[in-house]
Amino acid sequence: MVVEDDGAIRQALTRGLTAVGHVVTPVAQGADAVAAYASAPVEVVILDLGLPDMEGESVLGVLRALGDVPVIVATARDDDRDVVRLLDAGADDYLVKPFSVAQMDARIRAVLRRTSQPQDAPAVVSVGEIRLDPRSREVTLAGAPLELSRLEFDLLHFLMQRAGEVVTKPALLAEVWRQPWGGADRTVDVHLSWLRRKLGETAAEPRYLVSVRGVGVKLVDPEAVQ
Repeated sequence: MVVEDDGAIRQALTRGLTAVGHVVTPVAQGADAVAAYASAPVEVVILDLGLPDMEGESVLGVLRALGDVPVIVATARDDDRDVVRLLDAGADDYLVKPFSVAQMDARIRAVLRRTSQPQDAPAVVSVGEIRLDPRSREVTLAGAPLELSRLEFDLLHFLMQRAGEVVTKPALLAEVWRQPWGGADRTVDVHLSWLRRKLGETAAEPRYLVSVRGVGVKLVDPEAVQ
């Protein structure tokens, strides 16, 4: 679904994405996007922020309440604070206008690869008091369930599989975000910060997620490093 109020951009993006094999539902207003998704869920939503009837960030919140559909924000706003706020609100990715259809197509394919479910998921992974089940996509901390977004889950799973190893931000972007061409380190920082809060820690006082300055981050067993 392409949610864009500018008719020329909406039509161009719809034509371009259709030409490379996508089935596109174009809408011009936030309320129409919510109604369309509620009646027939889609695989990916491309969301403009400056909509005439409601803010794109509000649309994102409603979509998140309705389901876990990947949302790519397409915006002219390139302020770092806006980007961080949107990622915090649950956006999976963002592109700053202007961008090409090829760029958007690559981002769509990346989020679809990331959100596809493997047929033979590996066994439960445990580090310290964290227990993660990739089959049910459930995580518990000291027996209590953790509510994680899709990206938070994938990030935690990737780090738990490499517990004790320092993982660089480019590696996280390539393997978790499926962006081998690189991306914004700030994207990783935001999701690590969000994950830390849910694990009950901070960057200043880490327990599981330890930053290695100038290199990356590693997940450790707090009991093992005491």
